[in-house]
Amino acid sequence: MKILLVNKYLYRKGGAETYFIKLGEYLKSLGNEVEYFGMADERNCVENRVEAYTENIDFHKKSLKHITYPFKIIYSVNARKQIRKVLSDFKPDVVHLNNFNYQLTPSIIYEIKKHNIPIVYTAHDVQLVCPNHKLKNDYTDGLCRKCDGGKYFECVKNNCVHSSKIRSILGAVEAWYYKLRHTYKMIDLTVCPSEFMEKEISRNDDINGRTLTMYNFIDEIKPLGAECENYVLYFGRYSEEKGISNLVKAAKKLSNIPFVFAGKGELENEVNSADNIKNVGFKTGDELRNIIEKALFTVLPAEWSENCPFSVMESQSLMTPVLGAKIGGIPELINDGKTGILFESGNLKELTEKIEYLYNNKELCRQMSENCRDIKYDTIKEYSEKLIKLYKEVIK
Repeated sequence: MKILLVNKYLYRKGGAETYFIKLGEYLKSLGNEVEYFGMADERNCVENRVEAYTENIDFHKKSLKHITYPFKIIYSVNARKQIRKVLSDFKPDVVHLNNFNYQLTPSIIYEIKKHNIPIVYTAHDVQLVCPNHKLKNDYTDGLCRKCDGGKYFECVKNNCVHSSKIRSILGAVEAWYYKLRHTYKMIDLTVCPSEFMEKEISRNDDINGRTLTMYNFIDEIKPLGAECENYVLYFGRYSEEKGISNLVKAAKKLSNIPFVFAGKGELENEVNSADNIKNVGFKTGDELRNIIEKALFTVLPAEWSENCPFSVMESQSLMTPVLGAKIGGIPELINDGKTGILFESGNLKELTEKIEYLYNNKELCRQMSENCRDIKYDTIKEYSEKLIKLYKEVIK
């Protein structure tokens, strides 16, 4: 089978990129032909034969001064032209979309369908129902669904996209444009990594009825048997939506409890401001697994709708319980009181109390660690077998 995997970034930037690069490698190992399409970048680690990529657009830059920039973010003629080269040369049986909005734009969907190729889409976030892909902005408590039914002026009114008026206008225009054209009806199947995601994404009428839930895969991990060192661990990106500010505040209140942070991001200075936080930086592979296994428990204090976070799955696979925010798909992965504990997202008081409670109840942590032994997630082999069946169904 010939499979074209599409994602805006073609290097290991985050969870979505880890997912589709690992998936591509495994699908290729099964004898399938796999190529990739996304933005040009010197960090790219996957490719296509004709070396056709769209220009690199940074939607997060503070300035959008170039006169053509806003139009490229909504509809990219260049992305459509470049993917045309790949489709004409590679002639894939199926195209598997991942993250594409703003940088690649949905313009590529029209080109794919012009070549009569079926499309499978993995929804890594709620972009197709929320222009800022978080169901949250700086002014709302809890989940925000004000844009339901195409009311995208709410996005502009509340400066939802990066707290910027111009970006919010662009986000709203993009959402309006593709809703009016019913572009997402061209997607044959949407794979949702959590029940939460399937419920949310189905609020887009152009997708509703062609979705299914399929939790992410995880590498087969066997605990190394490392002895617990009784610290509290956070690993991931140091950013506001991850709940880092509140976690640092909680750590400062609990000065007798040692914390380890493994990651990087824009809030690194904030992380380094707490005397009881040891910042070990970004870690991967066995080094990260060793840090996870030695933790008493890990914390995922997310303040946005996490989908199916690898951090929860990896922690539990290493028999480390998780204190997780009750938001997005996180509660689907944590059996409250058995394999971890849940708390109200954004609630600093409850977060602080739950950290202190777990740290002072090490026997409970040990019991929850043992309970994690029974958790079973799909391996990449099992996941790929299911996915290939789905590919074959849409190809029919």
